[in-house]
Amino acid sequence: MIGTGNKALANVNTVEAAMVKPVAGSELTSEITSEITSEAISEVTIMPAQLQDVPDLLRIDQLCFPYDAMSKRSFKRFIQHDQGDFVVIRRAPATSGQTAQSGQTAQSGGTPTSAINSQSGMNNESARRTSEQASQSPILGYAILLFRQATRLCRLYSFAVDPELQGQGFGRQLMQYCIERGKEEHCLFLRTETKADNEQGLQFFQQFGFVHLGLREDYYDDHSDAIVLQKQLHFFDSANVPHLVPHLTQTTPFTCGPTSLIMALDYFAKPVSSPPHEELEIWREATTIYMTSGHGGCGPHGLARAALRRGLSAEVWVSQAGPVLLDSVRNESKREVMSRVQEADIFALEQAGVAIHNLDYSLLQLNDDLNSGKLIIALISTYQFDSSKAPHWVLITAMDDEYIYINDPDDDLLPWQTITERQYLPIPRSIFEKAFAYGSSRLRAAVVLSNETD
Repeated sequence: MIGTGNKALANVNTVEAAMVKPVAGSELTSEITSEITSEAISEVTIMPAQLQDVPDLLRIDQLCFPYDAMSKRSFKRFIQHDQGDFVVIRRAPATSGQTAQSGQTAQSGGTPTSAINSQSGMNNESARRTSEQASQSPILGYAILLFRQATRLCRLYSFAVDPELQGQGFGRQLMQYCIERGKEEHCLFLRTETKADNEQGLQFFQQFGFVHLGLREDYYDDHSDAIVLQKQLHFFDSANVPHLVPHLTQTTPFTCGPTSLIMALDYFAKPVSSPPHEELEIWREATTIYMTSGHGGCGPHGLARAALRRGLSAEVWVSQAGPVLLDSVRNESKREVMSRVQEADIFALEQAGVAIHNLDYSLLQLNDDLNSGKLIIALISTYQFDSSKAPHWVLITAMDDEYIYINDPDDDLLPWQTITERQYLPIPRSIFEKAFAYGSSRLRAAVVLSNETD
């Protein structure tokens, strides 16, 4: 059975936080499209659901989701809903000669035995009636898409194809429509959930590049579990970029800044011979000593000073003058140590003639610097991603009208991602603006890097 549960997902993060990269979209799309028969394409159309479709929708929903079927009232409410799309895939109007052919097509090929039949214990007579209804109904399946106004998340609330008609490409056509609609609405993610034991449904979604985000226990009305699935809809267009910034994963919880710097060094043709060792060496040079807990991270002035030592040019943008990140530590003696080490870094930068701007680093300035071939190590708060409010350094690699692209060195922030998925991660500009400020003082800090020989 192919279908995604139609129960609202509780406590969905607004998050553009869960950034994941599925199978390459363009290759997958062409592969899937090629499997859809021209006969199926010519016979069906996708259009908004109408109130007169409700009886057919109820029948399909009962077959696909006997454990959590929607009511007539719910279907009517979604048809009248203005925050999303409720579409049906239906047979195109046919002549009397074509009607019989359509009925034969609906019962030929496809899934030989519906999973629903075995689950609900249909006898042969019930199965026969169901097959007849499927062959006569103009509705083949449906999808409900909800768009969240404040986020870039498109929710596939419910998705179903008549079990008697599965395996003929109708579900693939409908899913491709949902993906394209999400892109048209500039959504970054398409998210849904399906029953944890629905192997056929899981395989269907995986073919389209959906990945597992997690398990929701006791999710459906029958107390069964659901698997949350998500597909990323937008990726950085690297076609016109001859040289991408390489990605590196930090090896400790406190070396995101050094790892970001090592990525920049590699991009500017100054690769280090042993990244794990150099990561700790840079940390020793740039650390603030203390932080909220555990080992201290790195400050902007220390990172700029480490970049200078390794042959890069740097300038610092910090929204407040002097030592920073002091409000993250309550102990006065620790704050004193943090101040002294950062004062030494600031003095060394001033002696070297490095520009230190005690101003907010704006997106306009960011755009100018990127267009000049520079890279930016930026301090963000992880609150927008995991609600932890931790300081975190990332490397900004590109931007466009909608997104800021980063290389994220952390493999714990979004643990389901692979290394390639954390390279050129798209962050919606509105989310980045919120994340690009740390602590109660709303500290903004950035280290702008360029090649000294340029």
